[in-house]
Amino acid sequence: MTDATTDAILSAARERLAGSPRERLGDWAASRRLLGLGRAPRIVPVTDAWHVGVLLIGDDRVFATGEILRARHDAVRGYTAESQRARSDRAAAAHRGGFAEGEVVHLGWEELDPAAVDRGERSGILSLAAGVPHVRWSAAGATRPLADYLDDLLSLR
Repeated sequence: MTDATTDAILSAARERLAGSPRERLGDWAASRRLLGLGRAPRIVPVTDAWHVGVLLIGDDRVFATGEILRARHDAVRGYTAESQRARSDRAAAAHRGGFAEGEVVHLGWEELDPAAVDRGERSGILSLAAGVPHVRWSAAGATRPLADYLDDLLSLR
């Protein structure tokens, strides 16, 4: 194993990201009944993180991205595809849950375990290859060294 642990690489990225805007992660909230009536489903904020490619880097946690959408007010819209309607429903649920109109919402994210990667285990899109932490940035693509991946993306900011 090299000196560059997954945690060390992510800590260096956090230092470079300091002062950059963050985006919030959301999750479905259990609907409570109010006066015997069910409430519309909603997505509530869980935490925030820097969005860097396929990773969401928080203060002390790291996540793999899931679905990315923008919160918006629920309105009657005509759709030709059911998938468009479902996506619009999720955006409206985020707005009902406390996200501002137009705010980016990450949904379906997966928490990753950097310590497991350093032990040689795979954690979501992170893995260890020849003692070097790697990230799978595309489902069909090969893995890439995590440090190089983050350096490339952060150099664009």
